Amino acid sequence: MRLLVVLSSLLAACAPAAAQYFDDGWKPGMPVRDQPPAQQYQGQQPFAVPPKAAPTQAKSKTPLELYNQVADKLTVENVLGSGPAVALFDKFGINITDKLANATANLDVWDKRIPLITDENYKDLIVNEEMSEEEARDRVWFLIITVTAAQPNGISQFADQHFDDAFNQTLIAGDLPNVKWGRIDYINVTYITTKWGVWNAPNVVVLKDRGQTLRFYRPNQIRMRADNLRDFLKTERWQHNPPWTSAFAPGGKREFVMHWIALGFDQMYYYTRTLPRWVLYMITGAIGSVVIQFLHKNETKKLEEKAARKAEAEVRAKEALEKKALADKKAAEEKAEGSSTAVASPSPKKGKKKGGKK
Repeated sequence: MRLLVVLSSLLAACAPAAAQYFDDGWKPGMPVRDQPPAQQYQGQQPFAVPPKAAPTQAKSKTPLELYNQVADKLTVENVLGSGPAVALFDKFGINITDKLANATANLDVWDKRIPLITDENYKDLIVNEEMSEEEARDRVWFLIITVTAAQPNGISQFADQHFDDAFNQTLIAGDLPNVKWGRIDYINVTYITTKWGVWNAPNVVVLKDRGQTLRFYRPNQIRMRADNLRDFLKTERWQHNPPWTSAFAPGGKREFVMHWIALGFDQMYYYTRTLPRWVLYMITGAIGSVVIQFLHKNETKKLEEKAARKAEAEVRAKEALEKKALADKKAAEEKAEGSSTAVASPSPKKGKKKGGKK
């Protein structure tokens, strides 16, 4: 039995190597066998499934970017339109969602065909406008500076409506080819309005010579009616008024002063426009309080000195009254003592007289 097991194991071990292990070698007449090619490194083979890329590190945001991201979420619309705020106003019977929708709809009150002039596109649209010399000589920009976006009512909205109506009539008639129309949002444009010395709105501006010749008109100086505005341009009545030619005007020797002031206000607006309104109210209120205290500092000191002098005068008057009262009291006592002495002195004389008679 053991012999059969040993023989079967030997046969199993020799069977795989019996056929190919022995070679007779090369014999004459046989073809020369080519050498097997040298094994070469094939490089890294592609994966059946692409490996996952290493996670890239997120780019860190600057403090200003983080602040702007947070400030964008803290706008009045986002705060009042949030779920808790809507539920809170709902309890008081106020549909805040409709209120916000109406407020947003009121902002869309301008004719979109009239280009909006901003600090960013002013040079491209007006100063560097591509045109021939003849066109440049005749070019007139008719601009309105408005605050309707912030206050959609009152005279500014009235002026916008008639300005848009005049623009629409001009497009239909096509009788003012040299006039271009534009609108400036006073609330969101800082550099231009500051450099021009415009501190209120609405205003109408007639601009020529690529912004070097400016004429300004208040609503009480020009009738803000569509027909009158068109007639004002067709008859060129704006030439009857002299342009702005002071030292601070465009081309003046002190124009750089307005330029740097406008740049300063523009940078200030750039950083403050990201703040929510309630933060601006708090900051401006605190600054105003400090300024008022500083301006009235001397007056407060004078009032304190006046109050101190008044108190000192009252103390002195009180002391004088007390001294006078003491003096009057002392004088009265002395007078009383003198009168009592005068009354008591005659009695001895009477005694003597009686004694003499006796």
